[in-house]
Amino acid sequence: MDSNYSKLQVKDGNFQSKDPSFRLYSPDHDNGYVNPRNGDDLDVEDVIDLDDLPFIFGERKSGSGIYGAVFNLTTSVIGAGLMALPATMKVLGLILGAALGRTARTLSEICIIINNAGVLVVYLIIIGDVMSGSLRHMGVLDQWWGHGFWDHRKLVILVVLVLFLAPLCALDKIDSLSTTSAASVALAVVYVVVAFIIAAIKLAEGKIEPPRMSPDFGSWSAILDFLVVIPIMSNAYVCHFNVQPIYNELQEPSPHKMYRIGRITTIICVLIYASTAIAGYLLFGKDTESDVLTNFDKDLGIRFSTALNYIVRIGYVLHLILVFPVVHFSLRQTVDTLIFEGLNPLSESRKRCLVLTFVILCLIYLGSTTIPNIWTAFKFTGATTAVSLGFTFPSLIALRLSKVGSGLSQVERYLSWVMLTLAIIVSIAGVIGNIYTFQSN
Repeated sequence: MDSNYSKLQVKDGNFQSKDPSFRLYSPDHDNGYVNPRNGDDLDVEDVIDLDDLPFIFGERKSGSGIYGAVFNLTTSVIGAGLMALPATMKVLGLILGAALGRTARTLSEICIIINNAGVLVVYLIIIGDVMSGSLRHMGVLDQWWGHGFWDHRKLVILVVLVLFLAPLCALDKIDSLSTTSAASVALAVVYVVVAFIIAAIKLAEGKIEPPRMSPDFGSWSAILDFLVVIPIMSNAYVCHFNVQPIYNELQEPSPHKMYRIGRITTIICVLIYASTAIAGYLLFGKDTESDVLTNFDKDLGIRFSTALNYIVRIGYVLHLILVFPVVHFSLRQTVDTLIFEGLNPLSESRKRCLVLTFVILCLIYLGSTTIPNIWTAFKFTGATTAVSLGFTFPSLIALRLSKVGSGLSQVERYLSWVMLTLAIIVSIAGVIGNIYTFQSN
């Protein structure tokens, strides 16, 4: 795979050595060999544990630290999905808040392309809705300067795309985005804190209606809405496409270090997502929109309501602008790998990198001007590509590689099968629900 996605070199295409005495030995980092070149000079002290073996061998360049990687991975997770979660609470109620071969690799690349392209389209839709408004909500520009050519949705998105997003997307290393990723996470935290403060004040003043505490199963339509919510929530956690490039650019990468990054990222995302979903639903109840940012265009019934509205909306638009290039990075890499397989890595061809960036941004812009809202986009990508990337492919890989070495334990194998089964059920249910909703509308 000739791109910034480094391919793990193995001795046997079936992941099992024909020589039963084959063992892993300390890598020659200067030359990229797993085993010493002279096989007769093996020493027992050279034998190492598989968990300490780097995924990528060869000469290493200086890269990002743990916290830079955490910010990049957290930014990959926390994007527009954050704004759709309060709407899922409206449906659920407050309590229920390369191992598979070439064909599978190609399918996974297609899933990454569709998923990431859909997510980037959603980002532009949100930016357009917040700044220029929609049929039922006033935009920031409308409130500042009234109606005019400046608040035309397509023009606003185009200006943001050209002035802010294109320069960031032109960068060819994800490590270059660690600073902007840290800023984007900080802006997401600001939104959560402000939303929780507003909800706490209104709750103390008795201005919040009692929320519904469980899903509504009173009609067939409500049941389908419940099924559609699950893919949306799973879509909000998909970040798998950026794990390898983030790992590749770590300083002294190791599986243990990546596990730590994953755990820290998961804790941060769970806290931010849960806080956003609960606070947003408490504030707006049954009136919660698919993009909760559009709810912040009215008087919240507390002091400094207007200022807080602007802080939330503009702050989150800035957050999405900083998230956009991180998701775009893996989209561009995957498109390059799929279309230009066999050529030199994208990082070594600046011209190809810029051309791909231009074409992708043009297509994303066209998509953002035709799809009506983020709920529609999330329902379809969440039920198909996001479920595949987040659950189907990981479980298949785990089961396929379970024959290597000590393999999976019985519990791990059972959990892999459970995850695969649930992924299939969620995907089928989500697609059926989407089709029914689309026909009903």
